[in-house]
Amino acid sequence: MEMDRYIGRLLDNRYEILEVIGTGGMAVVYKARCHRLNRLVAIKILRDEYSQDEEFRRRFHAEGQAVAMLSHPNIVSVYDVSTSDDADYIVMELIDGITLKQYMEKKQILNWKETLHFAIQIGKALDHAHSRGIIHRDIKPHNVMVLKNGSVKVADFGIAQVMSKSNTLTKEALGSVHYISPEQAKGGRVDNRSDLYSLGVVMYEMMTGRPPYDGDSPVSVAIQHINGKAPMPSTLNPNIPGGLEQIIVKAMSTDPADRYPTAAAMLADMDEFRKNPAILFDYNNPTTELDAAAHLQHRNQDPDETMPLPKTTAERVAGKTEPSRPRTDRDRSRSPQQRNARRREEIVEEREERSKVATIAIVSCAVVAVAAIIVFVIAVATGGAFGSDDNLVAVPDLLGKTQEQVTELYPDIVIKIDEKTYDSQRPKGQIIEQRPAAGVKIAKGGIVTVTVSLGPEPQTKVMEMLKDVPEQQAKDFLNNLKMDLKIISHLEASSTVGSGCVIRTDPEDKEGLSVGQTVHLWISTGPEVKTGHIPNVLGRDKEMAVKILTNAGFPNVEFQSVDSDRNEGEVVDQSVPGGTQTDLNTTIVLSISNGKSRPQTEPPTLPPIPDGYVTKTVLLELPDEMLEDGRISIWYDGKMVAEQDVYAGTLSVEFKLQGKGTMSFQAMVDENPQTAWKFDVNFDD
Repeated sequence: MEMDRYIGRLLDNRYEILEVIGTGGMAVVYKARCHRLNRLVAIKILRDEYSQDEEFRRRFHAEGQAVAMLSHPNIVSVYDVSTSDDADYIVMELIDGITLKQYMEKKQILNWKETLHFAIQIGKALDHAHSRGIIHRDIKPHNVMVLKNGSVKVADFGIAQVMSKSNTLTKEALGSVHYISPEQAKGGRVDNRSDLYSLGVVMYEMMTGRPPYDGDSPVSVAIQHINGKAPMPSTLNPNIPGGLEQIIVKAMSTDPADRYPTAAAMLADMDEFRKNPAILFDYNNPTTELDAAAHLQHRNQDPDETMPLPKTTAERVAGKTEPSRPRTDRDRSRSPQQRNARRREEIVEEREERSKVATIAIVSCAVVAVAAIIVFVIAVATGGAFGSDDNLVAVPDLLGKTQEQVTELYPDIVIKIDEKTYDSQRPKGQIIEQRPAAGVKIAKGGIVTVTVSLGPEPQTKVMEMLKDVPEQQAKDFLNNLKMDLKIISHLEASSTVGSGCVIRTDPEDKEGLSVGQTVHLWISTGPEVKTGHIPNVLGRDKEMAVKILTNAGFPNVEFQSVDSDRNEGEVVDQSVPGGTQTDLNTTIVLSISNGKSRPQTEPPTLPPIPDGYVTKTVLLELPDEMLEDGRISIWYDGKMVAEQDVYAGTLSVEFKLQGKGTMSFQAMVDENPQTAWKFDVNFDD
C-alpha cells in the first residue's frame, strides 16, 4: 500500500506511526502514538505526489491552521501542524467511533429524534466555525464521526478556507456531489449558507434513507442541485413531522437568500421544534419553490390568518362612515347653500361607501384566490410538487401480500413494518393494513407503513420479536394477549435503537409465555453520554497536565499562551474548574504561562554545599494521587531539608537535595507523620 514506508517511523522523535486508518484525496490518515504525552492520535500525512507541489502544501497547512483556530466539542481537535524531513503532517485527536454514513447505512432510516440529535450538534459545530470565518465546504455524513456516547464531531476541514469576498470555486468542484450546494456546483461564491444547504441534505438523507438527488454521473447530480425540484421528504417518509420538514426544505432552498442566514438561526428553529414537535413555522416567503413547500404546512389554516389585510386597508374598512339617509323636513328648511353643502357631503359619503364595498370585494377575492392557490399547491404536492411525474408511483394494494412479496414486486417503494398483531382472518406474515392507502401517489423510494398479521392467536402463546417497537406499542401488544402479564420496563442507553423503543426482552423472541408471568422490557434512552470529574491541574506543567486529564478520561485538551508571573509552561487557568462533573468529550482549554510577566530578580544566594556533598534533582513518585492541594516536605535526621506546594491530581514532584553516598530521607504531606514514607537517594549515580 502506498506510503506504508511511514509505518514504524518516529516523526519529530515524538509520533510513532502504527497503522493506516483512512485515505483521502490529498492525504493518508494514520493511527499513531505520541510518546511525549503517551496518548494515541491520528496523523494526516500529505501524499507523495502532492508534497512537491507548493500550492497543495499551502492548502494542506492552511487546513491545519484553520482548524487550529477552532475549539468546540463537536469539532475534531487539531494538536499540531508540522513538517518532518519529507513529511508534511497534521496531528489530530483520534476518534473512537464510526462515520455518520456508516451509522445511516446500518439504520437505513433514522427517526426524527435521532435526526434532530445529530443535526443540532453539526449545526453547533458550523455555528462555531462560521463565527470564526471558517466555511467547511464539504459537509457530508462521511465527514461526521459518531462517538460511542452518541455525540458527533465534524471532521476533515480539508477544503475549508477563511471566508472572504473573493472566496470562489473556479478550478475544481470541491466537496461531494450528492451534498454540494447549487452555488458550489456552478463555481459561484461560497459562504456559510452553503454549509447549511449541505446540512439540510444530510438531514434529508437521515429522514428518507436516500439523498435528494442521484444520477448516473456527478455532472447530472450537480445539475439537479442547480435546478432544484427534489421530492418532498414527506413523500418518501410520511412519518416526518411537518416542522422538521420545513427546516430541511428551507435549508435546501436553491437560492441562498431563501435559506437560513446563519447556523444560529437554523439552530433556533431546531430548538423550537425540539420543544414542540407539533410546531409549524410561518416563513412568510411564498416566492420560492422550496418555501412554497413550507407554506404547504399551513394548508389547514384559515386563509385570513395566513394572508392578513394590510394595515392601511384594515384601517379604512374599520373607519366606517354613516350611510346616506332620506332627506327630512329639516333638510328642506335649510338654505340652498346649506342644502348644496349637505349634498356634497352625501356625495363624498356615497363615494367612501362604494370605496369601502370595493375594498371588501377585493379583499374577499384575494382570500378566495389564496385559498385556491393553497388547494392547488396541495394538489401539486400530493403528486410530487418538486419532481416530475416520472418520479412518482402510485401506492399498490398490499393487503394480503407478504413483506417478501411486495419487496420483490414493488422495488420503487420501501416497506416499513409499524406493528404486528394477531389476526384470525389472515395467515402469519400477510399485510393487513397499509398507510398511505392504495392509489395514493408518492415519490419513488417513498415509505409505505404496514401492519403484519401474526396469524391466529395461539393457544400456547410465545414472545414475539419486539425490538425497535415503541414502548407503548410493545406494552399494548402484551396486554392484548390477556394473560395478566406483569410488564417491567428498564431504561438503557443504546446507540443503535431509537429513544423510547425496545432494545431487548426477557423472555426472548419465540420463548413461551405463561399466565401472570413477568416480562422485562429494556427501553432505549438514546446514545449514552459519559461524564466524569475534571481534575485540578493548576500549577502543573503542560505535559503533566495533559497526562492527568487524559488518564481521567478527558482527551480533548487545547492550550492558549498567556502573560503570567508564574513559571513558563505552568498551567495558570483551566476552562472547566477542577471537580466539575461534565461530558468526557468536553474540550478543556488550558492557559499556559509564557513567563513574560515574571519579575526579574537576582537569583537567591545558596548556602555553601558541605565538603563532599553534591546537589541532585530527585523525581519523587507519590504513593497515591493527591486528592487535594497540599504541601510535601522532605526530612533528614529530624530536620526539614526541602518543601514544595502541590496541587490536587499530582502524581510526582521534583526536589533538589544535597548529600553524598546513599542517604535515606523521609517525605510527608502537610507535616502529618501518618502520611510519611521513606525513600533512598544515591548521590554517586
